[in-house]
Amino acid sequence: METYNENDIRYLEAVRKVKQLKGFYTHLTIYILVNLFLIFANWSEIRAEHSFWSWEIWATPFFWGIGLAAHAAGVFCPGYFLGKDWEDRKIKELTEKYK
Repeated sequence: METYNENDIRYLEAVRKVKQLKGFYTHLTIYILVNLFLIFANWSEIRAEHSFWSWEIWATPFFWGIGLAAHAAGVFCPGYFLGKDWEDRKIKELTEKYK
């Protein structure tokens, strides 16, 4: 059985956090680039048929933005929803239940 000291655990946690941050920043970059492309690709339609503020223009950024906000919450507010404290309480509760 392999044992880890406290420094190893901290290092592995730091590596995991960096991967989460990198994933979020990649998601954010793609979100910005794709939505800018969609707006500029539809520029002729925006000027001819629709207002710049019409729903057809902003539906994709809006719903994708909800997903991006959830991703940000998972990265920057870990444990807020179903976090480590909740896991620990639930494990304790279930172990008591199945004794």
